Amino acid sequence: MLRYFIYVQYNGTDYHGWQIQPNAVTIQEVFQKALATFFQKEVDLVAAGRTDSGVHATEMVAHFDFDHPLDAKDVLFHLNHLLPKDISIYDIKEVKPEFHARFDARSRTYNYFLSSQKSPFKQDQYYYFHRPLDISKMNQAAKTLMGEHDFSCFSKSKTQTFTNLCTITEARWREQMEESWVFEISANRFLRNMVRSIVGTLIEVGEGKRSVESMTELIASKDRKNAGVSVPASGLFLTKIDYPSEGFISSAQP
Repeated sequence: MLRYFIYVQYNGTDYHGWQIQPNAVTIQEVFQKALATFFQKEVDLVAAGRTDSGVHATEMVAHFDFDHPLDAKDVLFHLNHLLPKDISIYDIKEVKPEFHARFDARSRTYNYFLSSQKSPFKQDQYYYFHRPLDISKMNQAAKTLMGEHDFSCFSKSKTQTFTNLCTITEARWREQMEESWVFEISANRFLRNMVRSIVGTLIEVGEGKRSVESMTELIASKDRKNAGVSVPASGLFLTKIDYPSEGFISSAQP
């Protein structure tokens, strides 16, 4: 069997997240139906992770196994014709048989988009927040997230994770355009709802509702009730998943 990584983009507005679930339309379900139609057989996708309802991705990676070599251009062309307009694939690479989309990912990067200008064209991709924010203090608070910590205070309760330890390697706000900002965060792994609750907490710092110094105590508390509210899913994008190059077949290395 040959293993392939497939690179996916999607607008998650009309979907209940990535993972297949009963009585709800998900990205994985729609994608696997398109694969089954094209290949004329069931094909199981294993993704690098799962995004929640309403969350978008400019780069999601999943792997699947197939019994003979594939023409990447042919697969891309036909699958994109089968997929709805809010889901597309833009690359497919052959990888080593043991290479795993989830377990071999070294880091994931999310962007959260925030704007103080209301726009009918941004409502599904930005969080409209009209109150003044001190971005400098929000960046100071973001620095306290760096490194390995138990991030239980930013995680949904009753999740089935073996550990809540995550290592954050980047966390910063930058101005994207006038009155619009993006928060970029990278880590080896993320807990469920983690990014949205971090952003909600940093916004409270920017509003002056909590101090920069309180962030250290918040993380140490490991209590979700002490953190800020989760911001809407509409502003959140999975943007990058990094893998070691040795997992790719030589002609398919990124």
